[in-house]
Amino acid sequence: MSASNATSDWARATPRIGLSEEQAQLLEVAEAFCRDKSPIDKVRALIDDETGFDAALWQEIAELGWLGIGVPENYGGIGLGMGELVPLVEHMGRHLMNTPFMATVLATQALVRGGSEAQKEEYLPQLAAGAAASLALYEDHADWNLENLTATASREDGKLVLSGKKYLVLHAASAAMVLASVALDGQPALVILPAAALAGRMTREKIIDDTQRAYALDLDGLTLDEAHMLPVDMTADALEHIEQAASLLLAADMCGGAFACIDYTLDYLKTRKQFGKLIGSYQSLKHTMVDAHQAYEKARSHLYSAAHVFGEQGEGEMAVHMAKAEAAEAFSFAADRAIQFHGGFGFTYDCDAQLYRRRAIMGCALHGDARYHRRKIAALMF
Repeated sequence: MSASNATSDWARATPRIGLSEEQAQLLEVAEAFCRDKSPIDKVRALIDDETGFDAALWQEIAELGWLGIGVPENYGGIGLGMGELVPLVEHMGRHLMNTPFMATVLATQALVRGGSEAQKEEYLPQLAAGAAASLALYEDHADWNLENLTATASREDGKLVLSGKKYLVLHAASAAMVLASVALDGQPALVILPAAALAGRMTREKIIDDTQRAYALDLDGLTLDEAHMLPVDMTADALEHIEQAASLLLAADMCGGAFACIDYTLDYLKTRKQFGKLIGSYQSLKHTMVDAHQAYEKARSHLYSAAHVFGEQGEGEMAVHMAKAEAAEAFSFAADRAIQFHGGFGFTYDCDAQLYRRRAIMGCALHGDARYHRRKIAALMF
């Protein structure tokens, strides 16, 4: 084997991970922005707010251009990829920043991947400029397979007539539009629901994560023009892309949360005394925190590896599933230990670890837990 061939084979076998110049810049900006704009006292204050987020902060995010990162330049965006969104969501997760950012980005990606040219020209510039949006994908069977649909659409007199219910629609009350998945003639389809069409059709849900807002939508009898339906022949590909994009961004959110839990707990271990000694000096607590940090570092490595190869058939899919699985477990473990190590206080709602543990549970409920994603990996391998 020649030296050049050997080098080429080695390069192909090496795990592909890197940090682009754009990602490095966004990491630096996002760290300061999220830390300053989302302190924990503000996070707690927004729990009692009906919308759950700061409208002025949302406007700042729009003015920074973050909503246009995944939008092609010819539709008013910046034209970067999903990988460049990862640093932003990671720091949002670290500080429990709650806005319609992830929901809007995913709805945008649905249009980028599955919309007609006319739909892209109409809606993408609005989303890149700051209009909020969301996705209605979940139903009461709780199946993470996005093509398992009981909500339906039928054509009547040149109109679309919808039926069924959708659940866990994040920030639906603040969205200018919601993209809902329905079955049309036995095939999956995506329909654009303008905010005006949803008046009186949404009910706020009580979810585990009090920092977020989710709604149930009643679609029974809702009538729309056929122009609101995305091309049906592109829907399956769009849903697959949504699942990959959502899993990548949720992994970023969970990695950020895992870091915050570790940092929060270490600070407590270095200040809390028991029997005259700092509790962080006890070996069992030291070892557990090392385990938590190792799990976080492994999850974050998988995250940026997945961001690096996102969109590549086979390799990209597997990397995203691995990232979501590792992030889910790392975040859950770190948040559990944070609660445990804070003793009795950790089991009260006043302990910030409670908010992170709830976010970890919510992250697993959206687009699959670790077990689900490992099954996906197995299906790709065998």
